[in-house]
Amino acid sequence: MTSEKHLPPLSNVETSAFCSQMAMILRSGISSIEGISILLEDSTDSGETELLQQINQTLLETGRLDQALDATGAFPSYMVQMTRLGEESGQLDNVMNSLALYYEKEASLNQAIKNAVTYPFLMILMMILVILVLLTKVMPVFQQVFRQLGTEMSGLSLAVLNLGMFLNRHTAVCIAVLLLLAFGFLALFKTKGGHNILRSISRSFPGMRTLYQRMAARRFASGMALTLSSGLTPLECLRLSQGLIEDPDFSAQLQQCESAVDEGENLCDTLLNHHIFSGLYAKMASIASRTGVLDEVMEKIAVQYEEDIDTRLSQFLGAIEPTLVIILSVIVGIILLSVMLPLISIMAGL
Repeated sequence: MTSEKHLPPLSNVETSAFCSQMAMILRSGISSIEGISILLEDSTDSGETELLQQINQTLLETGRLDQALDATGAFPSYMVQMTRLGEESGQLDNVMNSLALYYEKEASLNQAIKNAVTYPFLMILMMILVILVLLTKVMPVFQQVFRQLGTEMSGLSLAVLNLGMFLNRHTAVCIAVLLLLAFGFLALFKTKGGHNILRSISRSFPGMRTLYQRMAARRFASGMALTLSSGLTPLECLRLSQGLIEDPDFSAQLQQCESAVDEGENLCDTLLNHHIFSGLYAKMASIASRTGVLDEVMEKIAVQYEEDIDTRLSQFLGAIEPTLVIILSVIVGIILLSVMLPLISIMAGL
C-alpha cells in the first residue's frame, strides 16, 4: 500500500457537505467506490480533487471508506469512527446523513461561539487599553497634583503608580510578553495539542466536567443506536461504540461495562450500575430494553442529550459577557478609587 500524506483538516461546513453528498449517493444504490469516482469527475477545485484522489486510491486498495478517510488526515476522528460503524452495521447511508446533520449543527454552534466570544474579546482589548492609559498617562498627572498639594501618594495608589512607571520603562518587554500571550492563546485554540490542554484545564471545573460527560454520553448513545439496529450483540455494540469516545473517564467506565457484559450481565443494568446514563435517560434505557426498542430509545437519548448540551452551552456563553463586564469594571474602579479617595480627603482638609 502506498504511503499517503496528510491533508489540511476540513471545516465543519466542508465535512457536512461531503457527508451529505455521500449519503445521497449511497441511497441511490451507488457504492462508495463509484460515488467517490463520481465526485472526483465533478470536482473543479484543486484541493478537493487532491483529497478525492487520495480517498479513491486508498479505497481501491482497501475497499474500506473509513480507512480511506482516515488516511487523508482531513476528517475528524469521530466521523471516521462513525463511518466504520456504518460500514460494519450496513447502515452507511444513514450514518452519512446523520453525520451531515451533526457537522451542520457543529458549524452553527461554532459560529455562535465565535459571535458570542468576539464582543467580549474586543471589550477586553479596549479595557486593557483603558487600564494601560490610566496607569501610564493618568496616574503621573495625579502624582503631580498630589505634589502640588504638598503630599505624596501612598498605599494602593502608590503601588498602582509604580506599576505604571514600570510599564513605561519596560514598554518593549511588555509588548513582547503580550505577543507571546497572544501566540499562546492562538496555539491553544488552533492546535490539537492546545485543544487537549484546554480540555484538561476545563475539566477541573465541575460545570465543564458535566458538559464533557454529556457530550460523551451523546456520542455513545448515537453509536449504540446504530449498532443495535443492525442486530449486533450488546457486547459487539459496546466495543464498537467505545471507539467514538474521547473522554478518558467515560471510556474507562465503558471498559468496565464491557467486562461486565462479557461476563453475562444485562446491558442496561450494567449501564445503570456504572452511571453511563443518569436519571431519566437510565430509566428510558431500562424500559426500552424490556420492550425491545432499545435502538430507537438510544437515538432519542442522543437527541435529548444534544438539546441539553446546546442549552448548557448557551447558558455558559451568556454568562461570559456580564462576568467580564463586572471584573473589568471592578479593576478600573479600584484604580480610580485608589487615587480619588485620598485626593478628596486632602481637598476636604484644605
